[in-house]
Amino acid sequence: MSIFPLEQFEIDVAEYQREAKERADTLRDQPRTVIVQFGRMRLVGEYPYKGDVQPGCGSKLVVRTHRGTELATLLTSMCKNSGCGSSVSRQELLGYIEDSGGRDYPFFSEGQALRVATTEDMEKQSEIESGIDQIVRGARNEVESLGLDMKIIDAEPLLGGERLTLYFTAEDRIDFRELARRLSSTHHTRIDLRQVGARDEARLTADYERCGQYCCCKQFLKVLKPVSMRSAKVQKATLDPLKISGRCGRLMCCLRYEDETYTELRKNLPHRKSRVGTDEGPGIVVDTQILTQLALVELDSDRRRIAVPIENLIDPEEAEKLVEEQRLKTARELEETMKTVRAEQRRDGRNKRGGSGSRGGSSRAGSGGGRGRGEGGGRAKAGDGAKTTEEGGATKKKRSRRKPRSGRGRTGSGGPGGDRSAQGNAGGPSGGSGQAEGGGGASKKKRRRRRRGRGGPGGGGGQSGGNTGGGPPAT
Repeated sequence: MSIFPLEQFEIDVAEYQREAKERADTLRDQPRTVIVQFGRMRLVGEYPYKGDVQPGCGSKLVVRTHRGTELATLLTSMCKNSGCGSSVSRQELLGYIEDSGGRDYPFFSEGQALRVATTEDMEKQSEIESGIDQIVRGARNEVESLGLDMKIIDAEPLLGGERLTLYFTAEDRIDFRELARRLSSTHHTRIDLRQVGARDEARLTADYERCGQYCCCKQFLKVLKPVSMRSAKVQKATLDPLKISGRCGRLMCCLRYEDETYTELRKNLPHRKSRVGTDEGPGIVVDTQILTQLALVELDSDRRRIAVPIENLIDPEEAEKLVEEQRLKTARELEETMKTVRAEQRRDGRNKRGGSGSRGGSSRAGSGGGRGRGEGGGRAKAGDGAKTTEEGGATKKKRSRRKPRSGRGRTGSGGPGGDRSAQGNAGGPSGGSGQAEGGGGASKKKRRRRRRGRGGPGGGGGQSGGNTGGGPPAT
């Protein structure tokens, strides 16, 4: 039975062979150096490694450093994979060192990575760390017995037992040679006494800061540069030392993180009391905000303060021209609006006057005719006190006014002469037939209303008749 090769099978075999070759190349290119972190001060070093087991990131290694044999933590390896996806390469680490302090960064290369830590190594290291408190108490007792003005902070024994490092703080230089001899005879090893400052003391003993995170000096900072009060002023932080001081009693290191950013942003802002231009006119800079890049400007026109982004600031002369153009444009728009409003008002006024004139003329004509007929046609003759003129078909009446005399409108003491005298007085200039009907007690408003309501030849005749009837009674 013949066997025929399958195409998919050949493809799978070729892919398997390629992966196997890549694994062999990776094993052949074992990392020659590893970068580790060691010591209570979290020092960093790069050491060659020739072990058979490839360590991963976070593995514990036994390394021989410039201090002795001690336990270290692997940070990254020098292969292409760098141990895992979350590790950093050598180039990234060197860039971090350069940004963090350059030559001042505690980076060591004199030593060698011996092996991956075993269970015995881990147990021995735990036993050594459990005895640190006892070592510190014994050292403090020796300091008190010698009367030295110093304070023991922490102790660091090594895995190999070659050295015991003691950290202390002191205001001045201390002659601790006698203390070193006593401690050396007690622990049977070399004693290394190192004086540290307030920030290094916080790195050794502090844990959490007020932000809820580990202290920066203990977590990742290696070069502790001084922080000035100028950084707090530039960042608009409170100047209360209790609020901007860390566990060490000095200004917090985090004030230095954004100092460069604040300095760059501050260069973009205008100086205070400088003259700038805005869309609403020129003004004077009163205050500025660094992060928001805003300028508080007091306008020259009305002393009003507005917040303006710095990218919207213009030249003051250009701002004056812009404001003048805007003012002229607004004035033209207002003038056009007023013209439109006046035209509409005139149009509405003509319509109202036309409608009211037609209605008023007919009512006056009707009322005047009725009154003329009621008072009698004999009084419709024009008298001496009434003058009529015709202008465009309309009749205007002018009459003189007199004060009413007492007893007008009253009838005489019988006889036909008294009746005619009453009729004549009723048609006089004081009120016409209205006084004869209503008597002398009619108010001025009523008389005026009656005179306005009279129209046409009948009304005029009534008034004329009243004026003619003002003479002596006819016999």
